[in-house]
Amino acid sequence: MLSHAEIGIDLGTANVLVYTKQKGIVYNEPSVVAMNMNTKEVIAVGLEAKEMVGKTPKDIIPIRPLKDGVIADYDITAQMLKVVLKKVSKIVGLSMRKPTVVVCTPSGSTTVERRAIHDAISSYGAKVVHLIEEPVAAAIGSDLPVDEPMANVIVDIGGGTSEIGIISFGGVVSCRSVRNGGDKMNNEIIQYIRKKHNVFIGERTAENVLMEIGYAHPNHTEQTMEVRGRDLVTGLPKTVVITSLEVYGALKESLEQILEAIRATLEDCPPELSGDIVDHGIVLTGGGALLNGMQEWLSDEIFVPVHIASNPLESVAIGTGKALKMISKLQKAAK
Repeated sequence: MLSHAEIGIDLGTANVLVYTKQKGIVYNEPSVVAMNMNTKEVIAVGLEAKEMVGKTPKDIIPIRPLKDGVIADYDITAQMLKVVLKKVSKIVGLSMRKPTVVVCTPSGSTTVERRAIHDAISSYGAKVVHLIEEPVAAAIGSDLPVDEPMANVIVDIGGGTSEIGIISFGGVVSCRSVRNGGDKMNNEIIQYIRKKHNVFIGERTAENVLMEIGYAHPNHTEQTMEVRGRDLVTGLPKTVVITSLEVYGALKESLEQILEAIRATLEDCPPELSGDIVDHGIVLTGGGALLNGMQEWLSDEIFVPVHIASNPLESVAIGTGKALKMISKLQKAAK
């Protein structure tokens, strides 16, 4: 007899992660689906589909069905989830019939957006679907004492959104969600290189630039990188050299928006909890936490200690899985 599955899903704009009670994180792949537009058939999901971005014939299109942390294309998301959960059931060797699923939603999402996430998971045959807010999941996954009456400040910089939440006693005291994250930063880099160098680069190239020479702090040792793209004047391939200071200039506006949201959230914090923030500081999670110099830059700007979660990319997924144990308490706090 196969045991009943309990899984946590981090349905992210950039990656989908699945956590199971038995094996921890069992799936972590990009939220990309390659579709044949003529037959409407899903050809590939995840890493395989991401490899195709910018490299496919006209009738095969890689689609990212999640935008800004919410479902932009409901049908494709549901199809993607079916493929993902099939893969997971093979890996775990569990029956995925009627699993209990905890899935996180951005704190700023509307009732309609939450319903879309709920329905997409239910359509796979989930027995029970619990939705929890992303900052709460990130805080649980970062091992913060969320059920104690003290301020836990979490800043989750993801692909589509950045979520800032102050959590105390299992509930969200103050939160902000800005539709600004890794995707927007990639886009800023694409636009900058297009304007400054007249070269058009792809999304994956921009992502590599961000990871290698992207800096949040203006004071750093300058680095350079060769970037290949298409010359907009001649239409021919061209290589240009860009510097980390140029990339910092391109990212500055996005980073300021995230900083503004952190400040606004901290301003909303009840005075009793402000003392905790001065003592314990804030915790960074999500892919954006790995941007070079992010920790130093933030602590310079907001004058409180800034820590990076031990596993920033997986903390939301781990949190959704761990939340199963405390779901009734969390739901009481959310009411």
